Amino acid sequence: MIQRHGVLITVLFALIVSIISVSAVFWEFHKLNKQQYIDHIFTKQAIISQIFRQHKQRSTSEIMLEANLAVYKINIIDQNKIEDILEKGEFLKQKGEKSVDTQMLMNSQGFLTKKIVRDYTTSMFSYKNTIYFYLQTPDSSLLLQDEELQPYRYFNLLYTYTTVLLIIFISFFLILQRLRPLIRLRRKIAVYGDGNMNISFKMKGNDEIASIANELEATKDKINNIMDSRTLFLRNIMHELKTPIAKGTIATQMLKTDKQRDRFSSIFGRLECLVNEFALIEEVTSLGDKTEFKEYRVVDIIDGAIDMAMVERESVDVDIDTSVKVNVNYRLYTTAIKNMIDNAIKYSPDKKVKIRMINNELSFESKGECLKHPLKFYIEPFTKENPSKNSFGLGLYLVDSILKAHNRVLAHEYENGMNRFIFA
Repeated sequence: MIQRHGVLITVLFALIVSIISVSAVFWEFHKLNKQQYIDHIFTKQAIISQIFRQHKQRSTSEIMLEANLAVYKINIIDQNKIEDILEKGEFLKQKGEKSVDTQMLMNSQGFLTKKIVRDYTTSMFSYKNTIYFYLQTPDSSLLLQDEELQPYRYFNLLYTYTTVLLIIFISFFLILQRLRPLIRLRRKIAVYGDGNMNISFKMKGNDEIASIANELEATKDKINNIMDSRTLFLRNIMHELKTPIAKGTIATQMLKTDKQRDRFSSIFGRLECLVNEFALIEEVTSLGDKTEFKEYRVVDIIDGAIDMAMVERESVDVDIDTSVKVNVNYRLYTTAIKNMIDNAIKYSPDKKVKIRMINNELSFESKGECLKHPLKFYIEPFTKENPSKNSFGLGLYLVDSILKAHNRVLAHEYENGMNRFIFA
C-alpha cells in the first residue's frame, strides 16, 4: 500500500513537516517578540520608580503623587482592587532595586546625617487589556494603572501565520491536482496490462505527465501493431504448414511398404503435434482477455485432461474433493494438466500418477529418479533431458506459460523416490 502511493505519502509527509516547521518557527518568534515587547514597555518602570522614591524621600502628599503620575497617564488603583488584579492578572516582569535616602537628625551633640536603605520591587501585570505596575516597599505598596501602554497583541503575527499556512495548503492542493492525471494514467496502464488493448493514454497539455502519457500512447500503438503482425504471421505460417502436413499424411497412405508408411506417418504426426503446440504457445503468450476465465470444478478439468491425454484411467489416481473449484481458462488449463499427466506417465517406471490437493495447490506425484537439473532448465523451450523420448521439449515450457497466464507458477519437490510437481 505504501509503495503504491509513495508519491502521495511523500507529499503528505512534506506537508506535515512544513506545517510543523512553520508552526515551531512562528511559536519561537512569538515568544521572542512578546518578550521584546514586554522589555520595551517595562522601561516605563524607571520613571514610576523615580516618582515614587521622590515621594517617599520628600514625604509629599498623595495628591502631589497622583499629579506627578498623571503627567505620564498613570492612575493609582484603590487598595480594595489590588488583590483581585494581582490574582487574576498575567504576571509579565519584575525588577528589584535599592534606594539610599539621607535624613538629618538632631541630638544633644548637634545635627547628624542618617542613611536609610529601602528595597523597592516593581512588578508589571496585564489584566483585561490593561497594564498595571505594582510597587512594593517593606512598609507600603501601590498599584498603578497605565492608560497609555497596551498589552502584547499577537493578531498581526497570527495573520501572518495563517497566511503562510494557507499558502502551504493551496500549494498542496495544487500539487494534488497536478498528480490526478498521474493517478488516472496509472489506472489506464493497469487496464492495458489486463488486456484492454484499445485503452487511450492521450492527454491534453504540455507538462511532463502529458508528455509521458502521449509517449505511452505512441508506444501502445507500436506494441499493438507488432502484436497484430506477430499474430497474423504465426497464424498464417501455421496454416501454411498444416496444408503440406495434411497432404503428406494422405500421400503416406499411398506408400507400398508398411515400414515406409509407418515412418512417414510418424514424421508427419510429430510435425502436426509441433504445430499444435506452437499454436497453444502463441495463444498463451498473447492471452489478454480474462473474460474467458470461468469457475470450474477441478475434477471436471482433470477428467477432460485424461480424455485429451488418451491414457488409461487406472493410470491416474485422483484424490480431490469434488467441491474444489478454480477460476481458469478451461482449454488452456486442461492442456497444462494433460501435459503433466503425459510427463508423469512417460518418465515413471510404474506408468502411474497421483493427483491431489495440498494446501489448495494442485500436486502431481509419480515415482522416478530426481531431476538432474533445476526445474528452470526443463521449462525452457526445446529442452529434453533424454533425446530418445518422443517429445519436442515444449511440454513443461507450455505448462509454465499457461500457469503464468493464470498468475501461478510451477514448482517441484522430490521426496522418498517420489517426484512432485505443484501448481503453486
